[in-house]
Amino acid sequence: MNYVIMISHGGFASGLHQALTMFIGERDDVISIGLESGEDVASLAKRVNETLKQFNEKDQFVVLADLIGGSPLTTLMNCMEQKGFLKNALVLGGMNLAMALNAVLMKDDLENAKIIALQEARMAIKELELTNSEEDEI
Repeated sequence: MNYVIMISHGGFASGLHQALTMFIGERDDVISIGLESGEDVASLAKRVNETLKQFNEKDQFVVLADLIGGSPLTTLMNCMEQKGFLKNALVLGGMNLAMALNAVLMKDDLENAKIIALQEARMAIKELELTNSEEDEI
């Protein structure tokens, strides 16, 4: 089976997970994990390893992280490597709602999931330019 694992500092991953359910409903193939304030990486690793117990070597993963190189992601990757899961993982940083939604919808096609999730994430970042309504009337 293919899964999406979202990992972050604080409650970002769980909040994003909650927002995703508004679009896709509750799903067993989407997991969120956050490094809690004041938590050390050993404690996080213990929680990650508990989560990873449900998977097997045939499972594939799209891992979405808030920051590449951050403690939450490096901890998850270390735990996945120890279990032999990292070779079956696509890892993307800078997650946002557009990226996460596309990752979930495309997770069964990892190569296209990467292309589309990154493309949609980039396209979602825009400046909203406000116009003055008085200027529009002239």
